[in-house]
Parts: sequence; structure tokens; C-alpha cells
Amino acid sequence: MKTTIAKPEQIQATHQFHLIDAEGEILGRLATKVATLLTGKHKPIYTPFLDTGDHVIIVNAEKIRLTGKKMNDKLMIHYTGYPGGLRKKNYEKAIKDNPVRVIEKAVWGMMPKNRLGRKMIKKLRVYKGSEHPHAPQKPVFLEK
Repeated sequence: MKTTIAKPEQIQATHQFHLIDAEGEILGRLATKVATLLTGKHKPIYTPFLDTGDHVIIVNAEKIRLTGKKMNDKLMIHYTGYPGGLRKKNYEKAIKDNPVRVIEKAVWGMMPKNRLGRKMIKKLRVYKGSEHPHAPQKPVFLEK
């Protein structure tokens, strides 16, 4: 058997837009599903060193949930780079302030940390409400 490598024509022809409703979804499980779609691991033409993934649109980001007591106990930590610049907030406050950033950070944690990963994460679009401007791309709705 020979190992086949996806050609650029095959990759461009297979890019799709996926629409995911985050209402009631668990953050970590949603992030793994999205990371799989962005990297292209769900496709038979998956090639580790090429961007074979799809575009992902997530709506209703503010309605995401966490299991157990993580909403109050787990902290979202950010360091500004300055002395004394460590910022901490629990996920309840983080989701209330910026739910888009919470989902983006969870998905980024599951992506490759290299040039290709930075290219693939740009295909993720997260929206706070149920409206999105990507109707002309005819996104495929993913069931839960």
C-alpha cells in the first residue's frame, strides 16, 4: 500500500463551513469537537502537515456550561507581562464578561502550537448571540 498525500486541489474542494450551537454544550467536549473539525482529522484526506480542516462557526457562546463546581472554582488566568500583572477570574465571571474568549482559549489549548496551528485557528468564528454573518457560505449545522 502507498501513503497518499492530499493535493492542493483536493484540499480546496473539501473546505466546508460547519455551524455549531453552543447552547447547553459542555465547554471541553465542544472544544475537542471543534479542534477535530479545524485540523481536518474527520476527513479521509487528512495530512498532518497540511491544512485540511474546515471552517467552524459557533453561535450562542454565552450559553456554554461547565460540569461540577468548575464555574465557581476553576480560574481563568492571564499574565500581562508586567510585574504584578497576574489576572485571575473564575469561569462564571469570564463567561459573563467575554464568552467568545473562553471558547477560543479552550479550542486553542487543543490545537497544534506551531505555524500550522495558528493558521488553522483563524478558521474559527465564535459569536455571542444566535446571529452570524456567514449565511452566504451555507454552513452545515452539526447536531449535538
